[in-house]
Amino acid sequence: MKVLVTGGSGFIGSHVLDVLAATGHEPVVLDLVPSRHHPLGTYATISGDITDRDVTRRAVRGCDAIIHLAAVADVNDVVADPVRADRVNAHGTEVILEVARHEGINRMVYGSTIWVYGNADVEEATEDTPLALPAHLYTATKLAGEMYALAYNAMYEAAHTILRFGIPYGPRARPAAVVPSFVLRAQRGEALGIAGDGRQARQFVFVEDLAVGIVAALSPQAAGRTFNLVGTERTSVREIADAVCRVVAPVPIVHVPERPADVQLGRVSGARAAAELGWSPTVRFEEGLGRYVDWLGAVNGSPAAAASASTIESAATVLLQESGEL
Repeated sequence: MKVLVTGGSGFIGSHVLDVLAATGHEPVVLDLVPSRHHPLGTYATISGDITDRDVTRRAVRGCDAIIHLAAVADVNDVVADPVRADRVNAHGTEVILEVARHEGINRMVYGSTIWVYGNADVEEATEDTPLALPAHLYTATKLAGEMYALAYNAMYEAAHTILRFGIPYGPRARPAAVVPSFVLRAQRGEALGIAGDGRQARQFVFVEDLAVGIVAALSPQAAGRTFNLVGTERTSVREIADAVCRVVAPVPIVHVPERPADVQLGRVSGARAAAELGWSPTVRFEEGLGRYVDWLGAVNGSPAAAASASTIESAATVLLQESGEL
């Protein structure tokens, strides 16, 4: 299939491009800038804003499906400029859906977040768990995108898929995310600052695992469905800091004030993705942390070998086997 990846130059999107190519698909990128993670010209790229209908129509035309990942994803950026976050995350999704409809494309995979389960009063959230009204604007914008996708499914007989991601980490992550920022500070010998008591926990998912799950959601059985793509471990901020001290350097750990409207998340189930997509994560948190540190060394010229290529190759083999192509 020819697959448009919005936000394909970014952290998650760049890995999705590699998995798409490795599994025989033809990726096309729509992003503000070309991917800095690939040699220029590796993937067909349309540069532009997803809220620009003319640019988006040109990118969508001729594609068989869309993986929509473009978003303002850094919560600090959302807090700093909520109007831009709404324009990109909510309105940008509506633009993609409408352009796809007019181009005859009824398969979009929408990248949402497990933040939508914030404050859910259940022991373990599933895709059918009733959702509380969001306390954070980021969650509100991602839920808006989900509702638009579901509305297009109902009104226009589309078959869009919603994926709720765990917290991604690994090679190519933006420096402001918690794992990269902790690693950088530890490499500099600086203290690691933990917001609040550090007990707030998340289900992290290694980005190369996540990319495999996203591509698996292009399969016919995923049409019109919602899936959680999450790690099996719940890792607290304190545990992240402790792991960084073990893997990188033993630096001090200090406590700082909590962030405003920080989402409270319980356990999220990945059982549906395992049962229907055959997807489950393979990389445990501390192993993924080590791979990220090795990747940093590799891109900075050290002899440490990044694990990305081998992981993508093995994932490609699994997907091809499951699709009957191997």
